[in-house]
Amino acid sequence: MPSPRPSRPRIGLALGGGSARGWSHIGVIKALAEMDIEPDLVAGTSVGAIVGSIYGLDALEAFEEWVMRLSRRDIIGYMDLGFSSGGFFEGKRLVKTFREHFGEARFEDLRLPLGVVATELETGLEVWLRDGGLPEAVRASISLPGIFTPVQHNGRWLVDGGLVNPVPVSLCRAMGAERVIAVSLNGDLVGRHIRRPRQPEVEEEAVDPNWMDRLSAGIREHAPWLKVPPMPQLRGGDPTPGLLQVTANSINIMQDRITRSRMAGDPPDMLISPRLSHIGLLEFDRAAEAIAEGEAAVRRMAPALQDLFEV
Repeated sequence: MPSPRPSRPRIGLALGGGSARGWSHIGVIKALAEMDIEPDLVAGTSVGAIVGSIYGLDALEAFEEWVMRLSRRDIIGYMDLGFSSGGFFEGKRLVKTFREHFGEARFEDLRLPLGVVATELETGLEVWLRDGGLPEAVRASISLPGIFTPVQHNGRWLVDGGLVNPVPVSLCRAMGAERVIAVSLNGDLVGRHIRRPRQPEVEEEAVDPNWMDRLSAGIREHAPWLKVPPMPQLRGGDPTPGLLQVTANSINIMQDRITRSRMAGDPPDMLISPRLSHIGLLEFDRAAEAIAEGEAAVRRMAPALQDLFEV
């Protein structure tokens, strides 16, 4: 009598942080599903927490349609200035939008276990959020220092989980994963040019040639005490990096180094690294490019994924 076939290992999906590049997580999840690889649990940091929670709510398709419609004008509308509160932006409009689409969702409402990573500001401790309200947990996890204001949660000030665990492999394992697929959004960032020119978009460019410069202009208007200068020109016509670009690229460097260190001690069983250096930290309007690259990254790893999961 043949022995019974062993059951499939419990799969964890670790979705890393990377702001706008995180829309590629949508493409990764879709491509994995096409290979009949579906996670049993998800852990997310920053934008990984957003996509992980949407996936757990079974609303990924509707969410993809929404992000595909985002324009730079929409994104500027979500950026509520909050200099007196520890960051450029309050993030209240983002949370309001989340609640409008998904209500007062809680971790208990998800169809699969989800863990969200944040960082305690005072102590630097890694915080794992696994119960309670989803909007509050996600808002804490996306609080990039200097960009979004910190969040007070259960008496603690929390900021972005990418400070301590940009790709939460360890949380997946702690939640019971036997095989971990990790998605890192920062692998090809350091050492590249600060910004690769985007393809011209006639309608959008007529409205907003460079929305990050526009944000800098808004900062100068609303918070002149910060003395944010206009973008000067270097010899050869190259602009000096602006305030937001310097902040964004500093975060890129930090998260790349922390990711390398964490994965050296706790490597995933499979690492998927979309090539996203051409997408800026706050260019959330480039969802189509990010999602397509997420799908392509899975296809590049398809043979290894098939060997690992025997699909």
